[in-house]
Amino acid sequence: MDINASKLFLLKLAKTKMPYGKYKGKFMIDLPEHYVVWYKNKGVPKGQIGEMLLAVYELKLNGLEPLVRKLNT
Repeated sequence: MDINASKLFLLKLAKTKMPYGKYKGKFMIDLPEHYVVWYKNKGVPKGQIGEMLLAVYELKLNGLEPLVRKLNT
């Protein structure tokens, strides 16, 4: 993924809401850590939602979610 694609992905991640499940309608970056870890252990869905869940997992693991939240303002 090149730098422009990475930027676009993060911008989209900042504005995407969870489309289903217990936290439907909540911004992906605001999903509770335990929920994201559960998905990581269970297996994320295929496609862009799965990619976003893995990205949220890594961002939360490294304490970087505030940077993505700022993109949504």
